[in-house]
Amino acid sequence: MGIFEPFRAIGYISTNVPFSVQRLGTETFVTVSVGKAFQIYNCAKLNLVIVGPQLPKKIRALASYRNYTFAAYGQDIAVFKRAHQVATWAGHKAKVNHLLLFGEHILSTDVKGNVFIWAFKGVTENLSPVGHISLESSFTPSCIMHPDTYLNKVIMGSQEGSLQLWNISTKKKLYEFKGWNAAICCCVSSPALDVVGVGCSDGKVHVHNIRYDEEVVTFSHSTRGSVTALAFSTDGQPLLASGGSSGVISIWNLEKRRLQSIIGEAHDCSIVSLHFLANEPVLMSSSADNSLKMWIFDTTDGDPRLLRFRSGHSAPPLCIKFYANGRHILSAGQDRAFRLFSVIQDQQSRELSQRHVCKRAKKLKMKEAEIKLKPVIAFDVAEIRERDWCNVVTCHVDTPQAYVWRLQNFVIGEHVLTPCPQDPTPVKTCAISACGNFAVLGNAGGWIERFNLQSGISRGSYIDVSERKPCAHNGEVVGVACDSTNTVMISAGFYGDVKVWDFKGREVKSRWEIGCSLVKIVYQRSNGLLATVADDFVIRVFDVVSLKMVRKFEGHSDRVTDMCFSEDGKWLLTSSMDGTLRIWDVILAQQIDAIHVDVSITALSLSPNMDVLATTHVDQVGVYLWVNQEMFSAPAKAGSYGSGNEVVSVNLPSISSVKMSTDGDSDNSKVNSVETHDTYHSIPDQQIPNLVTLSLLPKTQWQSLINLDLIKERNKPIEPPKKPEKAPFFLPSIPTLSGEIVFKPRESADDKKDLQIAETEKTQEKSDVLVSQFLQYLLSSAEKKNFAAFTDYVKGLSASSLDMELRMLQIVDDDDSQEPSNRPELQFIELLLDYFIQEISFKNNFEFLQAMIRLFLKIHGESVRRQPVLQQKACKLLEIQSTVWQSIDYLFQSTRCMVTFLSNSQF
Repeated sequence: MGIFEPFRAIGYISTNVPFSVQRLGTETFVTVSVGKAFQIYNCAKLNLVIVGPQLPKKIRALASYRNYTFAAYGQDIAVFKRAHQVATWAGHKAKVNHLLLFGEHILSTDVKGNVFIWAFKGVTENLSPVGHISLESSFTPSCIMHPDTYLNKVIMGSQEGSLQLWNISTKKKLYEFKGWNAAICCCVSSPALDVVGVGCSDGKVHVHNIRYDEEVVTFSHSTRGSVTALAFSTDGQPLLASGGSSGVISIWNLEKRRLQSIIGEAHDCSIVSLHFLANEPVLMSSSADNSLKMWIFDTTDGDPRLLRFRSGHSAPPLCIKFYANGRHILSAGQDRAFRLFSVIQDQQSRELSQRHVCKRAKKLKMKEAEIKLKPVIAFDVAEIRERDWCNVVTCHVDTPQAYVWRLQNFVIGEHVLTPCPQDPTPVKTCAISACGNFAVLGNAGGWIERFNLQSGISRGSYIDVSERKPCAHNGEVVGVACDSTNTVMISAGFYGDVKVWDFKGREVKSRWEIGCSLVKIVYQRSNGLLATVADDFVIRVFDVVSLKMVRKFEGHSDRVTDMCFSEDGKWLLTSSMDGTLRIWDVILAQQIDAIHVDVSITALSLSPNMDVLATTHVDQVGVYLWVNQEMFSAPAKAGSYGSGNEVVSVNLPSISSVKMSTDGDSDNSKVNSVETHDTYHSIPDQQIPNLVTLSLLPKTQWQSLINLDLIKERNKPIEPPKKPEKAPFFLPSIPTLSGEIVFKPRESADDKKDLQIAETEKTQEKSDVLVSQFLQYLLSSAEKKNFAAFTDYVKGLSASSLDMELRMLQIVDDDDSQEPSNRPELQFIELLLDYFIQEISFKNNFEFLQAMIRLFLKIHGESVRRQPVLQQKACKLLEIQSTVWQSIDYLFQSTRCMVTFLSNSQF
C-alpha cells in the first residue's frame, strides 16, 4: 500500500458510445458512457444524478428502462437497478455492439451476427436468453431499431448496405431491403407511420417508406464523411436532425424538403447520438469530444441555439494546479481550452471564457479552434488578489505574449503582456509574486521582464551585463520564481545557469552552474529550496540563501515531466515518462514511496492540505485524483505507508469509486467483509514504541468511574418525597388503620401476563449467568483471545451501568472449600484480569483502562486478595502496569528536563 491511493477521475462527460434516454414521470434522464462506468444526468439542468460502478471492460452499448440500466461490455451485459448491479447476462461469444429496448425484452447483437433476446422482468432469476437469432455471414449488423406500431418486428442495418426486417417472436426474416450501395451507419423511426430515416457512410440521409419499399426523400451532407446519427422532431415541427463524422449537425425541413439550418462546429469530433426530447423543441447531442449539449429551436428564423451543455477536455491536459484551497483544479489542455474543475461538486466545473469566440468565428468565417488561443504550456495563479484584478497568467505555444485571466468572473483579462516587443520570441515561463501585484515572464530569447497585473504596464526587465547581449540568460529561460517577501527572484536558463536577482533593483546577486541543460525548476517559498531537473534525469535541490546543493535525488530512467513540493516543504513529488511517480523526503534525503502506472504522468499538483494529488496522463482527457492515506487513516498505522525504494504497480483511478459486484460474488463479498473485520480485530494496533493510545472518550465519562461514589452521594435527595394532602376522587385507594392515603395500583390482564413473564425471566437469569450481554462479550472475546469487541461495548456503557455490571460479579459467599470451577463469578473476575493484562500491554485506551481498573479493585479487591488464582493474575498485572508507567514517566522526565532547559536559556 502506497502513500497515495487511487480515488476517482473527473472531467469525463461522454465517449463514442450512443447515449440512452428514458422518461420517468415529468422528468427526462440521459445515460451516457464514460469508459468503464456510466453516468446519468437529469435533462432539466444536466445535473449529475447517478454514477455507476466500475466494470471490468469499457462499455460498448447502453440501454435503459425506468430504474434499470443495461450496459454491454466485452461479451457480457451488466444489469443495474439505479447504481447497484443485480445481474450479469453472459451468452455471447463475441463482443456486443448494440442494445435495443423492445417492450419487456432487451435485444443484443454482436459482431458475428448473433442476436439474443433477454427478458428483464425476472432479471435476477432469468440469466439466460429467451431467444436467439443467427444472421447470415454476409450480413454484419451496424444498427438495430424498432419501427413504431410494428408488432414484434425490428429492422437491422448492415455494413454491406442492406436492411432486413425480422420478426422477433417467430425468429424469421420477413423482408430484405436492397439498400443504397453504401454502408448503413444509423437508422431511426419517424413520427409518421411506416417511415424511417437511414444514414449512410456516403453522407446521404434517406427517408424511406418501409411498407411500400419506396424512397420518400434523400438529403446529402455538404461536408465529407458518413452520417453517424439521426433524430426526428416530435413536437409537431417537420424537422430531421442529422449529424456527421465532421462534427456538424444539419437540420432538414421535411415539408419543404430542403436544408433549414446548420450548426457548424457543434462538436469537435464525430456526432455519436442525437435525440429530440418528447414534445419539446430541444435537441440533445453527444460526441466523442467529451461533451453533451442541448439545442433549443426558439429563434424567429428557426435556427437552433445552445441551451445548456456539459463538457470536458477534448484533448489531453498539459498542466494543472490546485486552486481555492484545494476545492478547484485549473487545467489547460491541447484543445486550447482553459478549464476549472470542481473536486467537490461536478456541476461547478466550467471553461474559462475567451470573449465571444463563436461570434468572432462567424464574423470572420473561421473555425472556433482558429480563433481560440493556442494551447497553454505554463501558467501561474495567486489567490490573494482574486477580487481586485486578474490573478492568472498563461503562456502559450509559440506565442510572444502572455495573457491574464480573472477567475472571479471566469473570463480572460483585458491586458496582454508582451515582453521585449523589439525582439519578440515565444514566452516560455511565468510566475506571480506572493503579493499578487507582479508577474515575471521569461521568453525563449533569454529575456525576463516584470509587469504590473493591475495595469498591465511593464515595470522593468532583468539584464545581466556579463552576458554577450542585453538579456538575463544566454538562451531560453526555463523557469522563474519569486520568494515570499519580494526580496529575490530566481531564474534558470536552458544551459544550466541559475541566477538570483534583487527583485526590486533587478540586479544579479549571485549565480551558480548546474553543469548540464535544465528542463524545469520549482521553488518552495516556505523553506527557500529550489528543485531543478536536468536532462540527465537527476533532481537537484539547492538552498537559495547559501547557494549550495543540499539534496540530490536519482532514480528516474526517462524524462522528468513535472514536479512539485508539498505545502510544508517536506516532500518533493516527481513524475517521469518511465511511468513512475516518486515521493522524496527532503529532510531524510531519501525516496519514501514510488508507484508505477500504465500511462505516464504528464503533470501533477498536490493540494495545499496535502490530502489529494491530481495527475494528468498521456492521451487521457480526464484529471485523476489520488488520496493521501496518511491524512485519512489512523495515526498508529501511518508508518506502514510508503514502499521505500521499491516501485509498486498501481492502477489509475476510476471514474466511479464503487467496484463491480456480481450476483455470484455477492455472498463471497459478504464473507470477505466479515473476514476482514475479524482480521482487523485479531491484530492489535501497533503504536510507536513508548507511546500510548487514548480512548478518545469524553473526559467526564472515564472520570465518573473514579468519582462514582461521590456523584451518588451528591445526587441523594435532601428531603424524602412528600405525600399529597388531598388526592383526586377518581384515584382508587386502599383503606388503612392509620388513615393515610394509599393508592391501589390498577392492573390489567396484560399487565399480569407481563409480570408473570418478567418473573419467569428473573428465574431463568438466576439459573443461567450467561444472559448478561456484558458477560457474553467477555466470554466471546476471551475465546478469540481478542478483546476489541468487548472494549467497544464497555466504552459505550455509562458509568453507572459499568459499575452495576462489575458489582453483579461480586462474590457473596466466601467459602474457600468450594472449587473455583464451580464458581462462575470467580471465572469472570479472572477473565477481567486477563483483559486488563492484555490491554495494558498493548497500551490501548490507556486513561479509560486506568479508571476501570480502579473501579474493579474497589469492588473486587478483597476477593482478589483471598483467592490464590486471582492473586497470580493481579501480580502479573502489577508487573506490566509498573513497566508501562516507568516508560511513560521516563518520557515525562525528559519533557520536564527540556522545558527546564528552555526556560533557563536566554532568548
